[in-house]
Amino acid sequence: MVSDRVCSVECAKLCEQAERYDDMVKAVIEIVKISEGELTIEERNLLSVAYKNAVGARRSSWRILNSLETRENGKEQYNAQILTLFRNNVEKELDEICTSILDLLRDYLVPKAASDESKVFLHKMRGDYHRYRAEFAVNDKRKEAAESSLLAYKEAMKYAENLTVTHPIRLGLGLNFSVFYYEILNNPAKACDVAKTAFDLAIAELDTLSEESYKDSTLIMQLLRDNLNLWNPCNDGEKDTAASPKGEEK
Repeated sequence: MVSDRVCSVECAKLCEQAERYDDMVKAVIEIVKISEGELTIEERNLLSVAYKNAVGARRSSWRILNSLETRENGKEQYNAQILTLFRNNVEKELDEICTSILDLLRDYLVPKAASDESKVFLHKMRGDYHRYRAEFAVNDKRKEAAESSLLAYKEAMKYAENLTVTHPIRLGLGLNFSVFYYEILNNPAKACDVAKTAFDLAIAELDTLSEESYKDSTLIMQLLRDNLNLWNPCNDGEKDTAASPKGEEK
């Protein structure tokens, strides 16, 4: 007889193929609540894909609406009210998604994490989703989200010391932590420092990369280098040092 856990995994995979990410989130929640120990790598990746896509679509919508709302400021009041209404709805959805994954991490996933790899992966997720919340929150809520994100990333960095410098999860942490410093704390110098450290450590050990992780690791290293080129004011004077990062880990 097929177990509930196996059924939920197959359901999550089917939802991913059909690009039904909100339904995929429901399936991975079942996986998390059913599992007695830490998730398998496959289950962990399904969790990441489900929430990343569910939140990613809303983050994109929020950026567009926020930009349009800024552009409409001072113009026709009716349009501004509609845009504000839409943006508030998207923010509500974003907050619900972030709350959902952060609750799972706090109540189920982090307490069951055994390996350093899992701990880095999960604390990095905590940092990411507090960061996503900080993107749209204001005043005290933004400050609280930023502080929670910083603490989570620092916790992940502590466990990351036990992973190889070329490990894709460690590199992804360096990438996303640097984006946090740049976008949320408005600290380009620290962002460059975090990104450069991750890149330089990895490039020195590039010949030790396994075939299995080569593609993932080199892709993240390229994103680190792209962001460094974008952020570093010492580079070409034509660079826009206030530009948004080219990427973060998927």
